[in-house]
Amino acid sequence: MILTTSQTQAIEDQYTSGLYTKRPLVIVRGQGAHLWDADGNEYIDCVGGQGAANLGHANPLVAEAIAQQAATLISCPEMFYNDRRALLEQKLCSLSGFPRVFLCNSGTESVEAALKFARLVTGRTGIIATMRGFHGRTMGALSATWEKKYREPFEPLVPGFSHVPYNNLEALANAVNETTAAVILEVVQGEGGVTPGQAEYLRGAETICHERGALLIIDEVQTGFARTGRLFAFQHHNLHPDFVCLAKSIAGGLPMGAVLIGERAGKLAPQTHGSTFGGNPLACAASLAAIAYIETNQLAQRSAELGAWFLGQLKTIQSPLIREVRGLGLMCGIELRQKVTPYLQALMAKGVLALPAGLTVLRFLPPLVIEQSDLAKVVQAVNEVLNQPIND
Repeated sequence: MILTTSQTQAIEDQYTSGLYTKRPLVIVRGQGAHLWDADGNEYIDCVGGQGAANLGHANPLVAEAIAQQAATLISCPEMFYNDRRALLEQKLCSLSGFPRVFLCNSGTESVEAALKFARLVTGRTGIIATMRGFHGRTMGALSATWEKKYREPFEPLVPGFSHVPYNNLEALANAVNETTAAVILEVVQGEGGVTPGQAEYLRGAETICHERGALLIIDEVQTGFARTGRLFAFQHHNLHPDFVCLAKSIAGGLPMGAVLIGERAGKLAPQTHGSTFGGNPLACAASLAAIAYIETNQLAQRSAELGAWFLGQLKTIQSPLIREVRGLGLMCGIELRQKVTPYLQALMAKGVLALPAGLTVLRFLPPLVIEQSDLAKVVQAVNEVLNQPIND
């Protein structure tokens, strides 16, 4: 059954939960860094599945792996061994240098798992997160998330969580004590404004954790899998975290999450955590294909080179609206002096889809397969919308 644009919108409006603010587009097809709506209009995608489409849409290697595995075996809980899972666990540990990995289904699940593991291993309850950090919306991950509009409707949240300013090592040092199980940080704050962490701050956080018996959790849900110009963003600073949370592009767009488990975490006790769908053969096959594509096509290097060019071009834009341009790899943001929503709408009218990061930051997360010519068109469109009158 083929639906028109109005039919699709009417049905979703009637039956959806109502939890999402929807843009007036019906996206029906994707290829690489391009999307098409139901009316045939083409867009350059700088939303990138909110970071889940690093390999581009309809990636042929991932699609083939999913089709083959779907016809072979989809479900297999971890009470049994599985060949696809075994190969993926080996690959993730080999690439990251971590000895073990826990497989789950999403970013927020990976954060929940890491928080539980930290409390289990240390016997402590305190968790220190950062202001403007985002880690998910389930109760533990939400407790680590900063934004009040996400938190307040669900309070009281999980006890033992506190927040300190990001990139402020003194504040972190003052907060970590003998009750702290873990510190959870992003190498680049995504939802919090595309704010890169300073090397001194991130390395200092690791030192403080080691000295005081706390564990360091690095949330790479958005920054992982070549987004920032390295396979994992913690590799930019030679960090050695105790847990690394992964998701989004780990399986080429198929739902999946993981937690890399470091040496300091020791051996986790059986039956203390688990997941019915975690490590299912379908997601594992997709992830193996995705990682192979990232390696074969050198997407980390591509992200570093194109990201540096794109960020440089964005910085040449002259507009009184721009406060700052920042980013790492192909994770870029423009902080404006006013609310970003009208400019997202104006970009959409010019065939460019982008994201907010808070109220005032334009965020760009294009698939890493995007062509430089498309990024040039994005820069031109941004220049135009930031230099024309727009009504809020």
